[in-house]
Amino acid sequence: MASATATPPAEPGRGWERARTFLARISIRLLAFNVLLVFLPAAGLLTLDTYERMLLRAQEQAMVQQGRLLAAALAGPDGIEAWRADAILMDLRQRQQARLRVVDARSRVLADSSRLGPQREPEASSTDPAGGAPDGFLYRIGALPFRLYRRIAQPPQAPIDAGEFYSGKSELRGAEIQAALQGRYGATTRISGGQRSVTLYAAIPIRYDHQVIGAVLASQSTYGILQALYAVRLDMFRVVLAALAAAAVLSLLVSTTIARPLRRLRAEALALVDRRGRLQGGFRGSSTRDEIGDLARALEQLTARLRDHMSFIERVASEVSHEFKNPLASIRTATELLPSVDDPEQRRRFLQIVQRDVARMERLLAGLREISRIDAQTDEDAPQPVDLGALLESIVEGYRLRARHGLSFDLTRPESGLVVEAVPDRLTQVFENLLDNAVSFSPAGAQVRVALGAEGRSARVSVADQGPGVPPEHVEKIFARFFSYRPGSPNANGHAGLGLPIAKAIVEGYGGTIEVVNPEEGGTRFEVRLRLA
Repeated sequence: MASATATPPAEPGRGWERARTFLARISIRLLAFNVLLVFLPAAGLLTLDTYERMLLRAQEQAMVQQGRLLAAALAGPDGIEAWRADAILMDLRQRQQARLRVVDARSRVLADSSRLGPQREPEASSTDPAGGAPDGFLYRIGALPFRLYRRIAQPPQAPIDAGEFYSGKSELRGAEIQAALQGRYGATTRISGGQRSVTLYAAIPIRYDHQVIGAVLASQSTYGILQALYAVRLDMFRVVLAALAAAAVLSLLVSTTIARPLRRLRAEALALVDRRGRLQGGFRGSSTRDEIGDLARALEQLTARLRDHMSFIERVASEVSHEFKNPLASIRTATELLPSVDDPEQRRRFLQIVQRDVARMERLLAGLREISRIDAQTDEDAPQPVDLGALLESIVEGYRLRARHGLSFDLTRPESGLVVEAVPDRLTQVFENLLDNAVSFSPAGAQVRVALGAEGRSARVSVADQGPGVPPEHVEKIFARFFSYRPGSPNANGHAGLGLPIAKAIVEGYGGTIEVVNPEEGGTRFEVRLRLA
């Protein structure tokens, strides 16, 4: 029976935290800035003319529909009678939007809707529905881009006739009337007298029995459309002003969140080192969640690592100088006394001192070169999956074959493999250094125990011996370079004190830990922890 795996509950506020981090990105703020600043004015500029054409087309269609209805009502066998045309227009009670005029086949006016009531045409109105918008200062400023756009982008148009073309005339002989009397649809546009608007004229033929007996002329000013466009332009300009104000605020925000932190980073970078190249300053981290905050925190970490590395170099140089001082002094003394000594035995002893100290210095240099190489290349080596159980089995088996003085080696490992990501040769170097240290401190007939096990998400390897243990005052110094505590050991001078520091450098290079423990039963136990793959 398969067991159901419960989905772990989402951490509270995790989604909000991701949303805050996403919205804090500079790219998101720049995108909002560009859309707000560029898209709104451009969209208004491109859509306003389309909106005007739609209104004009709708007005023309309404005029033509009214004229066709009137033409259909007047068509009859008796021709067009003036009283009948007036009666139909009277029945409309001035509810039509266009001015309707009826002419006979000789272009004479038989009926005119403007004569049937006190209502005046829209273009004759003295009131301004837009509240004086065309003459307002704000409107003139907002209309300037549209005028420039029309002057530059739009092609030139033919001039439009001015004034009320048929004012006070009993016969209408315009081009649209002539086209209608010839059986075609006629339309034209003329400037309204004394207004910024224009008047649309549409002539529809009146037919009876396939013969044109007259025409209906529908006319209507575009004044209402013009006022609507005035209002739209004014509202659009208000939106543009609001967008510009928002853009100014966003610019200040971008200036404070980008320019100022960058200036601070530049000042910190200039003050990072002195004229002699010594590190004296550092980068301060940032609490912001954008890319500059990430950069500031990364630079802070980089500075800390650089400072640690420079301290490491200074400590190594100081330690090397201290460690080389004694063998160099011994070599100098022996070489100074050697010419003045005639006894062959004394000369041989002085030469042995020189050779011993030279060999010691060579070991020190080799160990330092190894530590430096590990420190520089551990991260560059290509790690691979390593089965710790199999690796320890082969290492311990080699020590069993080379065992001296009755030493025995015991390995405890789990049946399932524990795999880590590392370089096998480097891990071999770590455990061989620990086993060499355990062998050197183990008395004859003792046992060296190696144990492997899992500890959470890490693998734990312990190497324990039955030696004298590490004095409490030396536990903190056991991994220090050049430190070696071997009282009473005849080979004490043969150890450079670099084996354990090398093991520590390798383990920490892979993100692990190594420590020394003095168990209650005696001896020394080293514990290595490495992250499982």
